[in-house]
Order: sequence, then structure tokens, then C-alpha cells
Amino acid sequence: MQEDIASFEKGLNELIVKYEQYFMGVEKREPLKLLEEVEKLSRSYLSSSIINTMLTFKYNTLKARLVSYKQYWNRTNRLIEEGKYSRDRFKMDIHTKTKDQIPRQPDAKSGLNTEKELIYQQFIEARKACKLPVDNVTREMVSELVEKHKSAVMAKYRCDDVELRITIENGNPRLKLRPRS
Repeated sequence: MQEDIASFEKGLNELIVKYEQYFMGVEKREPLKLLEEVEKLSRSYLSSSIINTMLTFKYNTLKARLVSYKQYWNRTNRLIEEGKYSRDRFKMDIHTKTKDQIPRQPDAKSGLNTEKELIYQQFIEARKACKLPVDNVTREMVSELVEKHKSAVMAKYRCDDVELRITIENGNPRLKLRPRS
């Protein structure tokens, strides 16, 4: 009996991890087989009475945890299906903003200024998407940052030009530069 309750606890903990991985996008499919196995373990002592009060308490606690998590998982799945899940909406917003801001070919006259302006606008939009203040960010600050990193990348990789992108990592906008071939 004690081993069954221990395996129930182990299975439940594994199931919690698998569902978190599923919601983060690491796992592609919902862990339904593992859920079925854990539910089967939870029903194993439903009809019989457990004499040891410590084991009874542990078993009832694990059953309650499973029920709570199942409600949470069902609610999260429903939000994903409706398109209201916050992690998915954040990713979707970033992708749509990135697609809307495809860099255009700069004019021959103002090519350098257009590229710097585009990088500045993308940086401001990324900070707004991360809910960071934009009042203290100036064009000159972004331009100096770009030039500093641009010269370092060009010297390191011995290239003539670099590709600039603004990405969001861990809730912060980052300037990504790589040598252009």
C-alpha cells in the first residue's frame, strides 16, 4: 500500500512537469496517457479503507492535488483553444509586430538614417511590448549602442557589414548583430 501511494505521488509529480512542458511548448502533445495512469492510481484505494492515518492523509492530499491540477489544466487548455492564453498571446503579438515591421530597402539618399530610424522604432516597440519605460530612450542612445556593437562585430568577424535585429529574451529587448554575408 505504501509503495502504491509513493508511485501515485511520483506519477503525479511527473504529470505536473509534463503538463508545464506542454504549456510552454516543449512537449507537442498533451500527456493524456500519463494522466490516465495517474487517475487509475488515484482510484486504486477508493473503495477500501486505509487503516494507517498517515497514509490516509497522504492519499487524500494527493487526490485533492490531482483534482486541483486537473481543473487548472482544463482551464488552461480552454484558454489556449480560445486564443486567450497569456503566453501564446505574448508570442503571437511579437510575431505579428515582427511581420508588420519587415525592413524595407533604404533610399539611396537616406539609407543610413532610415536603417537607424527603423532600429530605433523596433527597439521602442519591443520595450513597449515588454512593458518597459520608453521615456528615457533617445535615438542617439540607440545609435551609439548600434555603432558600438556594430564595430565590435565587424572587427571580430572581419566583415564589411552586419545584420541588425531586435529580439526579446526573458522579457527584455536585445540588439542582435551578426555578420552579413
